[in-house]
Amino acid sequence: MVQERLGHAQIAKTLDTYSHVLPSMQRDAADKLDALSEGRVGA
Repeated sequence: MVQERLGHAQIAKTLDTYSHVLPSMQRDAADKLDALSEGRVGA
């Protein structure tokens, strides 16, 4: 989905560009998605 949204023709481009995400950033993103799925928007 990210590849398509960014318009990358190859998944390698997306992965090369964004695979450096830090574990703390991944945790924060997961927490925000959890909040959205539980209806705690803005948490």
